[in-house]
Amino acid sequence: MYGFEALTFNIHGGYLEAIVRGHRASLLTAADYNNLCQCETLDDIKMHLSATEYGPYLQNEPSPLHTTTIVEKCTLKLVDEYKQMLCQATEPLSTFLEYITYGHMIDNVVLIVTGTLHERDVQELLEKCHPLGMFDSIATLAVAQNMRELYRLVLVDTPLAPYFSECITSEDLDDMNIEIMRNTLYKAYLEDFYRFCQKLGGATAEIMSDLLAFEADRRAVNITINSIGTELTRDDRKKLYSNFGLLYPYGHEELAVSEDIDQVRGVMEKYPPYQSIFSKLSYGESQMLDKAFYEEEVKRLCLAFEQQFHYGVFFAYMRLREQEIRNLMWISECVAQNQKSRVHDSVVFIF
Repeated sequence: MYGFEALTFNIHGGYLEAIVRGHRASLLTAADYNNLCQCETLDDIKMHLSATEYGPYLQNEPSPLHTTTIVEKCTLKLVDEYKQMLCQATEPLSTFLEYITYGHMIDNVVLIVTGTLHERDVQELLEKCHPLGMFDSIATLAVAQNMRELYRLVLVDTPLAPYFSECITSEDLDDMNIEIMRNTLYKAYLEDFYRFCQKLGGATAEIMSDLLAFEADRRAVNITINSIGTELTRDDRKKLYSNFGLLYPYGHEELAVSEDIDQVRGVMEKYPPYQSIFSKLSYGESQMLDKAFYEEEVKRLCLAFEQQFHYGVFFAYMRLREQEIRNLMWISECVAQNQKSRVHDSVVFIF
C-alpha cells in the first residue's frame, strides 16, 4: 500500500537500508576521480585507492600491478557487500536481491557458451565470469551443442530456467543465435523482475518501474543499432524488445523499422526524457551513446536514494558500484597504456 511503508518497513528492512546507505556514502566522488585521472602509474592509483574502502582489498597486491587485478579486487569488495546483505535479508528482500544477480548469470552463460564455440579453455573462461553470476553447474555449460541441450543439462536447476522457455530451439549454437539467446533471456528476466516489483507495490514498485523501464528502453535502442545491417528481420527484432517501458508499444513499432542511427534518433527524440541523451550526440554518431545512457542511468539511480522505505536503493547501489568499477577499469587502462588524453572519454561521474 503506497504511503504506508513507513509503518512496517523498518521491522525487516530498516537495518539493511541503513547499511546500504552507509555503503553509498563510500562511493568515489568527483574529487577522487580527478585525483585518479592525474595518476602516472597503476601503483599511484593503488596508493590513492588505499585511502578509500578499496584499501584493504588492494594493500597486499605486489608491484607491478595489472588493470585486471584492480578490477578483480574492487569487484570482490562489491561481492562481499552483496553477500553480507543477502545473509541478513528476509523475504521478500532476499528474492529481490537475488533478482539483481540474474543479469550477471545470463552474461556468464553467454560468455561460457561463446568461448566454448571458439574452442577456448573452460578454466580460462570461468576466471572471466562475473562472481555475482556464478552457479554450481556453470562449468558443464561447455558440453552443450544446442539450446535444448543447454537447458536440459545445465540450466534446468538454475533460476534462469523459466526464461529459457522462449528460446529453446534445436538450432546449433552460433554467434548470431547466442546473441539472440542473450537478448531473449534478458527480455524475459526484465519482464519477470518488473512483475515482481509491481507485486511488491508501494514506493518499491514506483521507483523500480522507472529504473527497469529505462533499462528496457536502453536495451531496445542497443538491439536496434546493433542489428542494423544484419540478417535479423524486423519481426525478430521486435520480439527482442521488452513488453514495458516508455517506448512500449509505439516506440517499438518505429524502432523495428529503423534502418540507421539517425532514424533511431528521430524515434527517441519524440520522448522528452530521452531527448537530452540524443541532443549530446552529433548526427550519425553512436560511439558516445553508451556514455550518455550511463550518465542518465546514474542520475536516476542517485534519485532512488532521495526516498525512504523501499528496495530500490539496493538495486541502485549495486548499479552505481558497478559503474564505479567500470570507471576504475577505464582509468587504469588509460594509465597502463599511456593514453591519458582519453581518460575522461568514458568516466561517468557519480556525485
